[in-house]
Amino acid sequence: MFRLDIPKVLEVAARHGDRTRADIFRRTGITESSVYRILNGETQPDLNSAMRLAEAYDIDLRHVIKRVPIEAVA
Repeated sequence: MFRLDIPKVLEVAARHGDRTRADIFRRTGITESSVYRILNGETQPDLNSAMRLAEAYDIDLRHVIKRVPIEAVA
């Protein structure tokens, strides 16, 4: 399973001058509510939102998405 590395996304956004979630949704075009849910870890971005983040901040998604182990179901 893969998850967005929120601290890395926030670090990249800050380097572009975007220090708030509002800055991020304005730059990316992702809806405000989606940005808040994604950055709060409540949901993962769909492919469209992930690509918008990548384009807006000129990043390779492989640098902000990390693999997490899938826990076995007992």
